[in-house]
Amino acid sequence: MIEPAFILVRPQMGENIGAAARAMLNFGLTRMRIVAPRDGWPNPKAVAMASGAGRLLDQAGLFPDVAAAIGDCDYVFATTARPRELVKPIVTPERAMEMARAMAAEGKKVGVLFGPERAGLENDDVALANAIVTVPVNPDFPSLNLGQCALLMGYEWRRQTVEVPPQVMELARTEFAARVEVEKLADHFEERLEAAGFFFPETKAANMRLNLRNMWARLGLTRAEVQTFHGMLRQIAFRLRQQDDQGK
Repeated sequence: MIEPAFILVRPQMGENIGAAARAMLNFGLTRMRIVAPRDGWPNPKAVAMASGAGRLLDQAGLFPDVAAAIGDCDYVFATTARPRELVKPIVTPERAMEMARAMAAEGKKVGVLFGPERAGLENDDVALANAIVTVPVNPDFPSLNLGQCALLMGYEWRRQTVEVPPQVMELARTEFAARVEVEKLADHFEERLEAAGFFFPETKAANMRLNLRNMWARLGLTRAEVQTFHGMLRQIAFRLRQQDDQGK
Protein backbone atom coordinates (compact mmCIF):
# COMPACT_ATOMS: atom_id res chain seq x y z
CA MET A 1 0.00 0.00 0.00
CA ILE A 2 1.33 3.44 -0.97
CA GLU A 3 0.93 5.84 1.93
CA PRO A 4 -0.12 9.44 1.16
CA ALA A 5 2.50 12.12 0.63
CA PHE A 6 2.25 15.07 3.03
CA ILE A 7 3.17 18.16 1.02
CA LEU A 8 4.20 21.27 2.97
CA VAL A 9 3.63 24.28 0.74
CA ARG A 10 5.96 27.25 1.31
CA PRO A 11 6.49 26.51 5.04
CA GLN A 12 7.90 29.48 6.92
CA MET A 13 9.52 28.05 10.07
CA GLY A 14 11.91 25.14 10.30
CA GLU A 15 10.46 24.23 13.70
CA ASN A 16 7.06 23.61 12.13
CA ILE A 17 8.54 21.40 9.43
CA GLY A 18 10.24 19.36 12.15
CA ALA A 19 7.00 19.15 14.16
CA ALA A 20 5.16 17.92 11.06
CA ALA A 21 7.83 15.24 10.53
CA ARG A 22 7.41 14.01 14.14
CA ALA A 23 3.63 13.92 13.74
CA MET A 24 3.91 11.94 10.52
CA LEU A 25 6.24 9.32 11.97
CA ASN A 26 3.98 8.96 15.03
CA PHE A 27 1.44 7.42 12.69
CA GLY A 28 3.74 5.56 10.33
CA LEU A 29 3.87 8.13 7.53
CA THR A 30 7.24 8.77 5.90
CA ARG A 31 6.58 10.47 2.53
CA MET A 32 7.19 14.21 3.06
CA ARG A 33 7.50 16.75 0.28
CA ILE A 34 8.46 20.40 0.74
CA VAL A 35 7.59 23.20 -1.67
CA ALA A 36 9.73 26.36 -1.71
CA PRO A 37 10.50 26.65 2.03
CA ARG A 38 10.99 30.29 3.06
CA ASP A 39 14.30 29.75 4.87
CA GLY A 40 15.83 27.35 2.35
CA TRP A 41 16.68 23.67 2.71
CA PRO A 42 18.07 21.82 4.60
CA ASN A 43 17.03 23.66 7.75
CA PRO A 44 18.86 22.96 11.06
CA LYS A 45 15.87 24.13 13.13
CA ALA A 46 13.70 21.53 11.41
CA VAL A 47 16.24 18.81 12.22
CA ALA A 48 16.37 19.84 15.88
CA MET A 49 12.58 19.82 16.26
CA ALA A 50 12.15 16.54 14.38
CA SER A 51 14.31 14.70 16.92
CA GLY A 52 13.94 10.97 16.16
CA ALA A 53 12.04 11.70 12.95
CA GLY A 54 15.05 13.30 11.28
CA ARG A 55 15.20 10.59 8.61
CA LEU A 56 11.95 11.93 7.14
CA LEU A 57 13.69 15.24 6.53
CA ASP A 58 16.69 13.49 4.97
CA GLN A 59 14.38 11.70 2.55
CA ALA A 60 12.00 14.62 1.94
CA GLY A 61 11.55 15.74 -1.65
CA LEU A 62 12.16 19.41 -2.43
CA PHE A 63 10.04 21.02 -5.15
CA PRO A 64 9.84 24.51 -6.69
CA ASP A 65 6.04 24.66 -6.85
CA VAL A 66 2.84 22.76 -6.08
CA ALA A 67 2.34 21.51 -9.63
CA ALA A 68 5.72 19.76 -9.55
CA ALA A 69 5.11 18.33 -6.07
CA ILE A 70 1.82 16.67 -7.06
CA GLY A 71 2.82 15.69 -10.58
CA ASP A 72 2.72 11.93 -9.91
CA CYS A 73 -0.35 12.00 -7.65
CA ASP A 74 -3.65 10.46 -8.73
CA TYR A 75 -5.72 12.38 -6.17
CA VAL A 76 -4.94 15.44 -4.06
CA PHE A 77 -6.52 16.87 -0.91
CA ALA A 78 -6.01 20.51 0.14
CA THR A 79 -6.29 21.32 3.84
CA THR A 80 -7.78 24.74 4.59
CA ALA A 81 -9.80 26.41 7.34
CA ARG A 82 -10.97 29.31 5.18
CA PRO A 83 -14.08 29.27 2.96
CA ARG A 84 -13.25 29.22 -0.74
CA GLU A 85 -15.08 30.42 -3.85
CA LEU A 86 -13.87 27.35 -5.72
CA VAL A 87 -16.39 24.57 -6.31
CA LYS A 88 -14.94 21.36 -4.84
CA PRO A 89 -16.02 18.49 -2.61
CA ILE A 90 -15.43 19.35 1.05
CA VAL A 91 -14.68 16.44 3.39
CA THR A 92 -13.63 15.92 6.99
CA PRO A 93 -10.17 14.56 7.83
CA GLU A 94 -11.81 11.21 8.66
CA ARG A 95 -13.51 10.97 5.28
CA ALA A 96 -10.41 12.18 3.44
CA MET A 97 -8.18 9.52 4.95
CA GLU A 98 -10.86 6.88 4.45
CA MET A 99 -10.81 7.74 0.74
CA ALA A 100 -7.00 7.90 0.74
CA ARG A 101 -6.64 4.44 2.27
CA ALA A 102 -9.08 2.96 -0.25
CA MET A 103 -7.22 4.52 -3.17
CA ALA A 104 -3.83 3.54 -1.75
CA ALA A 105 -5.01 -0.06 -1.46
CA GLU A 106 -5.59 0.03 -5.22
CA GLY A 107 -2.08 1.34 -5.89
CA LYS A 108 -3.10 4.97 -6.35
CA LYS A 109 -0.88 7.84 -5.17
CA VAL A 110 -2.51 10.41 -2.88
CA GLY A 111 -1.17 13.80 -1.85
CA VAL A 112 -2.24 16.08 1.02
CA LEU A 113 -1.42 19.80 0.77
CA PHE A 114 -0.66 21.85 3.89
CA GLY A 115 -0.35 25.62 3.54
CA PRO A 116 2.14 28.10 5.02
CA GLU A 117 1.64 29.08 8.63
CA ARG A 118 0.55 32.69 8.22
CA ALA A 119 -2.20 32.55 5.59
CA GLY A 120 -2.59 28.94 4.47
CA LEU A 121 -2.91 27.76 0.89
CA GLU A 122 -3.63 30.24 -1.87
CA ASN A 123 -6.50 29.72 -4.32
CA ASP A 124 -4.00 28.85 -7.05
CA ASP A 125 -2.80 25.97 -4.85
CA VAL A 126 -6.28 24.77 -3.92
CA ALA A 127 -7.37 24.87 -7.56
CA LEU A 128 -4.94 22.03 -8.31
CA ALA A 129 -6.52 19.71 -5.71
CA ASN A 130 -9.43 17.33 -6.17
CA ALA A 131 -11.05 18.00 -2.81
CA ILE A 132 -10.82 20.24 0.25
CA VAL A 133 -10.33 18.97 3.81
CA THR A 134 -11.82 21.17 6.51
CA VAL A 135 -11.74 20.49 10.25
CA PRO A 136 -14.87 21.34 12.30
CA VAL A 137 -13.01 23.70 14.64
CA ASN A 138 -14.10 26.75 16.63
CA PRO A 139 -15.16 29.32 13.98
CA ASP A 140 -13.83 32.12 16.17
CA PHE A 141 -10.36 30.53 16.21
CA PRO A 142 -10.03 28.17 13.21
CA SER A 143 -6.26 28.32 12.68
CA LEU A 144 -4.26 25.14 13.24
CA ASN A 145 -0.49 24.96 13.57
CA LEU A 146 1.22 23.07 10.73
CA GLY A 147 2.35 20.33 13.11
CA GLN A 148 -1.14 20.03 14.59
CA CYS A 149 -2.72 19.71 11.18
CA ALA A 150 -0.23 17.02 10.14
CA LEU A 151 -0.88 15.20 13.42
CA LEU A 152 -4.64 15.26 12.88
CA MET A 153 -4.42 13.92 9.32
CA GLY A 154 -1.86 11.30 10.34
CA TYR A 155 -4.08 10.10 13.16
CA GLU A 156 -7.04 9.70 10.83
CA TRP A 157 -4.88 7.78 8.37
CA ARG A 158 -3.63 5.42 11.07
CA ARG A 159 -6.99 4.62 12.61
CA GLN A 160 -8.70 3.64 9.39
CA THR A 161 -9.54 -0.04 9.13
CA VAL A 162 -9.53 -2.20 6.03
CA GLU A 163 -13.31 -1.93 5.88
CA VAL A 164 -14.18 0.60 3.16
CA PRO A 165 -17.67 1.59 1.93
CA PRO A 166 -18.49 0.12 -1.51
CA GLN A 167 -18.71 3.52 -3.22
CA VAL A 168 -15.14 4.34 -2.16
CA MET A 169 -13.85 1.04 -3.52
CA GLU A 170 -15.60 1.76 -6.81
CA LEU A 171 -13.87 5.13 -6.95
CA ALA A 172 -10.54 3.54 -6.01
CA ARG A 173 -10.72 1.07 -8.92
CA THR A 174 -11.00 3.92 -11.40
CA GLU A 175 -7.79 4.44 -13.35
CA PHE A 176 -7.24 8.08 -12.47
CA ALA A 177 -5.02 10.26 -14.61
CA ALA A 178 -1.90 11.45 -12.80
CA ARG A 179 -1.78 15.13 -11.91
CA VAL A 180 0.90 15.81 -14.52
CA GLU A 181 -1.38 14.32 -17.20
CA VAL A 182 -4.24 16.57 -16.12
CA GLU A 183 -1.92 19.58 -16.14
CA LYS A 184 -0.80 18.80 -19.69
CA LEU A 185 -4.44 18.55 -20.75
CA ALA A 186 -5.15 21.92 -19.11
CA ASP A 187 -2.18 23.41 -20.99
CA HIS A 188 -3.46 21.97 -24.28
CA PHE A 189 -6.97 23.25 -23.65
CA GLU A 190 -5.74 26.75 -22.75
CA GLU A 191 -3.55 26.80 -25.85
CA ARG A 192 -6.57 26.15 -28.08
CA LEU A 193 -8.74 28.65 -26.20
CA GLU A 194 -6.00 31.28 -26.44
CA ALA A 195 -5.83 30.79 -30.21
CA ALA A 196 -9.62 31.16 -30.39
CA GLY A 197 -9.55 34.45 -28.46
CA PHE A 198 -11.48 33.02 -25.50
CA PHE A 199 -9.50 34.79 -22.76
CA PHE A 200 -11.07 38.21 -23.16
CA PRO A 201 -10.99 40.80 -21.77
CA GLU A 202 -7.40 40.64 -20.56
CA THR A 203 -8.37 41.86 -17.08
CA LYS A 204 -10.42 38.69 -16.54
CA ALA A 205 -8.06 36.23 -18.21
CA ALA A 206 -6.18 35.18 -15.07
CA ASN A 207 -9.36 34.36 -13.16
CA MET A 208 -10.77 32.50 -16.17
CA ARG A 209 -7.65 30.33 -16.29
CA LEU A 210 -7.84 29.72 -12.53
CA ASN A 211 -11.47 28.55 -12.81
CA LEU A 212 -10.56 26.22 -15.66
CA ARG A 213 -7.67 24.67 -13.69
CA ASN A 214 -9.99 24.21 -10.75
CA MET A 215 -12.53 22.50 -12.98
CA TRP A 216 -10.00 20.04 -14.41
CA ALA A 217 -8.76 19.08 -10.93
CA ARG A 218 -12.30 18.65 -9.61
CA LEU A 219 -13.42 16.30 -12.39
CA GLY A 220 -11.20 13.39 -11.35
CA LEU A 221 -10.51 12.35 -14.95
CA THR A 222 -9.31 8.89 -15.96
CA ARG A 223 -6.35 8.40 -18.28
CA ALA A 224 -8.71 7.34 -21.08
CA GLU A 225 -10.79 10.50 -20.64
CA VAL A 226 -7.69 12.68 -20.77
CA GLN A 227 -6.61 11.05 -24.03
CA THR A 228 -10.13 11.50 -25.41
CA PHE A 229 -10.01 15.23 -24.66
CA HIS A 230 -6.59 15.52 -26.32
CA GLY A 231 -7.96 13.72 -29.38
CA MET A 232 -11.00 16.01 -29.53
CA LEU A 233 -8.83 19.13 -29.38
CA ARG A 234 -6.46 17.85 -32.06
CA GLN A 235 -9.36 16.94 -34.36
CA ILE A 236 -11.02 20.33 -33.91
CA ALA A 237 -7.73 22.10 -34.69
CA PHE A 238 -7.22 19.89 -37.76
CA ARG A 239 -10.69 20.63 -39.13
CA LEU A 240 -10.29 24.35 -38.58
CA ARG A 241 -6.99 24.32 -40.47
CA GLN A 242 -8.66 22.46 -43.33
CA GLN A 243 -11.44 25.03 -43.49
CA ASP A 244 -8.91 27.87 -43.50
CA ASP A 245 -6.97 26.23 -46.33
CA GLN A 246 -10.15 25.69 -48.38
CA GLY A 247 -11.18 29.29 -47.88
CA LYS A 248 -7.94 30.64 -49.31
